[in-house]
Amino acid sequence: MTVMACQGPVTIHWPDGQISTALPGQDWLLAAAAAGLAIPTGCLGGSCGACEIEVNGEIERACIAEVPPSPAGPLTVAWASDPYW
Repeated sequence: MTVMACQGPVTIHWPDGQISTALPGQDWLLAAAAAGLAIPTGCLGGSCGACEIEVNGEIERACIAEVPPSPAGPLTVAWASDPYW
């Protein structure tokens, strides 16, 4: 995990209505765990798609993605729905 020291915390709005903060560069799985949430996982390498989340409308694979800086405001996370899982 690479945490960017020059960036302040990012506000995250989770699907259950909870709000938390995380530092840019923090692993999405750890950010969710700190908020008391579990993102489903499969391969932990980004190939299976079990951990897909939507961050401000963009699909991310949480096992390999990091919380981005967000100078424009909070990030909104939604659970991505994959008909194959």
